Amino acid sequence: MSDTDNPILILSASDNVGTAIRAVPSGTAVSLRGAAVRLDKDIPFGHKVAVRPIRSGEKIVKYGAPIGSATRDIAVGEHVHVHNIKSDYIPTFGKDGSNRMFAK
Repeated sequence: MSDTDNPILILSASDNVGTAIRAVPSGTAVSLRGAAVRLDKDIPFGHKVAVRPIRSGEKIVKYGAPIGSATRDIAVGEHVHVHNIKSDYIPTFGKDGSNRMFAK
């Protein structure tokens, strides 16, 4: 797969997530830092994908800037969104209404 065909955009060498530049269906093979990874979930346009393993509590870095922290371990190619990260800057609410701003 050439970089121009890759639906996952990674802008900075420090990024541990890439951004879907179009909706990517489950089962699609993508290139993440040169490694071919088959996605096991649909990734909506604009959502994030882990480009390397991310440990619970580790900062999520997108476009070279920290945007939050992982609330659990995240595998390469996994969808990264409010179900497994929390913002370090604004409250992040679960579907049940819980506030994860200060969750450990």
